[in-house]
Amino acid sequence: MRNLVIDIGNTRVKSALFEGDRLLGDHSFGELEEALSFWGSMAFDSCLVSSVKYGEEELGARIAFPFHFLSAHSPLPLVNGYATPRTLGLDRMAAAVGAWHLAGRQSVLAIDMGSCITFEFVDELAVYRGGAISPGLKMRASAMHSFTARLPLVDLGQKPDQPLGNSTVTCMQAGIWYGVEFELVGQIESYRLKNPEIKVYICGGDSQSFESLAKDHIFVVPNLVLHGLNCILNHNVE
Repeated sequence: MRNLVIDIGNTRVKSALFEGDRLLGDHSFGELEEALSFWGSMAFDSCLVSSVKYGEEELGARIAFPFHFLSAHSPLPLVNGYATPRTLGLDRMAAAVGAWHLAGRQSVLAIDMGSCITFEFVDELAVYRGGAISPGLKMRASAMHSFTARLPLVDLGQKPDQPLGNSTVTCMQAGIWYGVEFELVGQIESYRLKNPEIKVYICGGDSQSFESLAKDHIFVVPNLVLHGLNCILNHNVE
């Protein structure tokens, strides 16, 4: 069975075609109209749409084929143990589902490195427990500039070779890059102390800058959310 999964964000539209669990290809678009033209030429059996920008009725008037719309009421392959499920971003749950599925349905930590860095934990009983949210790379740079009188808005560029700067700009760059790296390492180790067999999946726009962290239990999968959406779609149509 071929699945089309669609993730409509505030600035980009991403989609992927799956054959069962196998990713056949993924694409990114700047505008929905561009994506609609592309999807119209594809052959698939089922579709799932996740959107933070458009509601189900609005999309139904613009998308010419049937689709499942991901909402807080959609059936999930995980138990949602979040204390405030209505406030949980669907992209966070999709990342958690994707990581849990790729890990072989065992305890897992999903880390999404976008505007914010989100940590999502699924335990060995397939219960989503929550995690943490902190500022991403660009948000940290912007905050230091916005909330101080003299610190500039730095260009993050490439990750510095060491966490030692020798000027205001390089000190800020080192603080941002290595602050994030040390946070990732610290969070991962704190989860591993309680869950020695845990696997970690890192995704998001800044994930590939931290591929050096990848080892036997840590994996960088940029399209993790799309994998999660596919798993949710399979759960709804099977």
